[in-house]
This record gives sequence, structure tokens and C-alpha cells, in this order.
Amino acid sequence: MDSAPELTIQGADGAYPVIIWPGALTDALPAFVRARRFSRVAVITNDTLAPLYGQALVDRLPDAFLVTVPDGEAYKTLSTATALYGELLAGGCDRASLVIALGGGVIGDLAGFVAATFMRGVAFVQAPTSLLAMVDASLGGKVGVDLPQGKNLVGAFKDPLAVFADTETLRTLPPVEWRCGLAEVLKAGLIADPPLIDHLLTRGPDPIEDVIARAVRVKKAVVEQDRLESSVRAYLNLGHTFAHAIEGVSGYTWKHGEAVAVGLVAAARLSVRRGLASPDLAETVERAVTALGLPARYAGLEPAALWDAMRHDKKWQSGTARFVLLRAAGAPCMAADVPRADVIAALESLREGA
Repeated sequence: MDSAPELTIQGADGAYPVIIWPGALTDALPAFVRARRFSRVAVITNDTLAPLYGQALVDRLPDAFLVTVPDGEAYKTLSTATALYGELLAGGCDRASLVIALGGGVIGDLAGFVAATFMRGVAFVQAPTSLLAMVDASLGGKVGVDLPQGKNLVGAFKDPLAVFADTETLRTLPPVEWRCGLAEVLKAGLIADPPLIDHLLTRGPDPIEDVIARAVRVKKAVVEQDRLESSVRAYLNLGHTFAHAIEGVSGYTWKHGEAVAVGLVAAARLSVRRGLASPDLAETVERAVTALGLPARYAGLEPAALWDAMRHDKKWQSGTARFVLLRAAGAPCMAADVPRADVIAALESLREGA
């Protein structure tokens, strides 16, 4: 690439860089760490990525060691966080140490939560290795773990010192994980960059770094307005109330990006049902989801059970149902007091065979 995208996001304690280029794990991240004085550097990753990138990164860093956890959302829990605290202590970490999250969204959330809470907070760097994490999960400072009742119900806001998105890691990304990342890119287009949707569906051999940068710019614009999710940042959860319910009720057999895809279609249909958008919107969203190889339907889950799971969604207040919906592509809105019957109807319409 002649010019690799590099952006900055304004966090609570200053701006942090988002560096998007091939080879960032090999050069930019090690140089960033060596230029600073950390007592120890803990690279937290999963057992799938450790042999691919984990040890190679540790070998390039001063005073570094590798910590691995099992792969999967099922391990993004308080018990795993507790085990990681023990690993950090055993590795000699103190308040002058650095935690690097090397992985997808699960690792970013989990390692970030550990960094936010270990010794009341240590320095943290995001090194996302999946498309989904590069365009969404690694950005904005939200970290956390799941409870049996739902996703991300225990967490914190912890800005990283920097984000290093090494697009070389996408070469080993399974096709299903690539598609999951595209769901979050589509979400970004629906929130604030409608031309990105057409570009996503028709793009040729242009560098993926440019697509990632466009999605990052959408998130950057939103989180800089509302770091603590008191207003417009909730728009970034478009489709996620449905998605988190699908994941939880299925026992996390659904991948996050695939659940988001169904959630985007459900949100569009609910928007039409509530009289906020024209039927064309729902048709456009479903066509885009299908064209990207993502599911627009679900099977084996009861709409009533999904509704019950949604009651733990963080956007709901005082038991009142609140959803991120759309008036049009690029025009999200919050809808309060959404009747259960409308939500169930939208869900029923997306059951396979409906």
C-alpha cells in the first residue's frame, strides 16, 4: 500500500491512534511498546491464535510473556477473568505493566476488562486479528464479560493506548469469520454511511484497509460524541438487541456476526412495522445481508424466548423496551415502549419457513 490508513479516536484521557496496515504486528506494535517503559508485557490471546501470531509477537517485545485462554464466547466470563488475574500475577505484572489483547472481539472484550480491573487498571493495547474486531469491537473502549443472563452485563470503559489492526492476519481468517466482520461493516453503513453499503456489495480488488477505515470512521464519529453511551452511541447497537438474544438463547452456537445479520433484518422489519421506515428499507437490508453470504433467517429458537432474553438488554430502562431502529439508511433512531407484539411479529416473520 502507498498510504496505510491511520486514524485517531478521542478518548477520555486523550487521543489514541488506530493503525490499519499489513505487518503492524511485526513492526508498528513492537516499536510502539519499545518506545515506552513497561515493567512487563502480557499478550493475552486464545489457543487458536497463539501458535499463529502469539509467540511471534512476544518474541518481538521486551519483557513479554504469552497468556492463552480457550477460544470462544463461552469463555468470556468472570471465571476466565479471575484465572487471567492469576496469570498476570504469576508473570510478575504490576501497575506499570501492559496488557495486549491479540485476537477477535471476545479476546478484546475479555483482556480489556482484565486490564481495566487488574490493580485498578493497567495500560492496554488492542491488536485485533478479525475483521469484526478491526471494524468494531476493538474501538471505543467498551470492555466486559458475559453473565449467564446475557452478554456484556459486567464491564467497564477502558480506552486502549492504541489499536494495531494488522490486515495480514485476515489471510488466516476462516470464511465464516470474514462474513461476520462484513455484518458489522454493513451495520456501519446503515448507521451513517449509506454509500458504503453499495461499495461493500460491488467493490473490486480495492484494499480491505480502505473498507475497514470507512467503518472505523463511522464508529469514531459516534464514540467521540458519546463515549459513555448516554445518547447517540446506542446507535452502534443497531441489530444487537436481537443478536445478543439469539446468541444467548442458542447457547452461543450462533456466531456474533451471523446473529447481527439476522438482527439487522429484524430491526429493519420492526422499523417498518412501527411506521418509521418504508418497506423498501427492509427489502434493501435483507438483500444486502443475503448478498454478503450471511443469514437473514433463524430456526430452532422460540420468539417468546428471544423476547425474554432481550429483557436483560442494557438499552432497556425500568423494564421499558428500547430498540435502535431506522428511519432510513443513515438515519438511526431510538424507539421506546416498543410493544412485545410488534417484536414477536418481526421475529416470527424471520423464522425459517415463515
